[in-house]
Amino acid sequence: MSENNQLIEKRPTELIKEKSQYAIAFGVIAMMLYITGFPLFVIFFFGILAFFIWKTLSAPAHNGTREIFEFYLLANDILRDDERRWYGFEIQEVIARGERILKYMKGAPPLVYFTLGALYNKIGDHQSAEKQLAYVVESDTSDEKTYVYPSPELRAYVRLLRKIEREPAESPQTSSAVRALERARRNRAKSLLENSRDAIRQAEFKKVEVELERRNQKELTDQNQPKRFVSIVSETVQKEIENQTQKQIADEEKAENQNGSAPKKEKRKREKSNEDAFGNRKPISEVLHDIYDSK
Repeated sequence: MSENNQLIEKRPTELIKEKSQYAIAFGVIAMMLYITGFPLFVIFFFGILAFFIWKTLSAPAHNGTREIFEFYLLANDILRDDERRWYGFEIQEVIARGERILKYMKGAPPLVYFTLGALYNKIGDHQSAEKQLAYVVESDTSDEKTYVYPSPELRAYVRLLRKIEREPAESPQTSSAVRALERARRNRAKSLLENSRDAIRQAEFKKVEVELERRNQKELTDQNQPKRFVSIVSETVQKEIENQTQKQIADEEKAENQNGSAPKKEKRKREKSNEDAFGNRKPISEVLHDIYDSK
């Protein structure tokens, strides 16, 4: 990994020239300020301030570009067909790098989308793979020709990419990774997209099958359970018994009122309160017989 980083950051002649130019410019300005009478601590303060401003303005583009090519290197090692076995957390860490690039970089290169989709396909996350690969294969905006107004990060990326393509000997591993990923994008993007979509359809079909099987099992269980007709008949019999009892009591009260036997009536009520509530009821067989005969 350290060798790859050195290959990515390796710009020997340009870096030396750039730093030497800044050092010479700072030295000339500092000498002029000193000759004109500025104190040394003021010159030193302005020098430190200029250095931090320069680092702040130049660091983001450089670090972002380096992270993209590091992502290409690691992803190519995982995606190429060899006998190495990769742990899940290793692939997840590389995927996190790609997602981070898409978040901070406006107008990320299409190769980043393809590489990320291929990694998702490799770990079996076909929903995410379909999203990234569909953009590369089916969206017109994924063509490099549509990137007319680049962001500063994209401009720095393309500048370094062209340098790697012109001088592959300076960064052989990075150049090889970029070529391999571009070749895979051209030859395998559609097949990977179809593979992810087929896997999504199979997962949905399997989910439907499981749901149907669960419903069938539930229906079979409900059919095998005994029907509870006893409770319905018991409620009907209970109501009929209560109606018969109330009717019988009403007939007896009516007959006693007609005979004018009030004391006897009070006595009978006291006797009935002491008797069993079901003493005057018909047998259940007779009540059922009456119910079915009436129907």
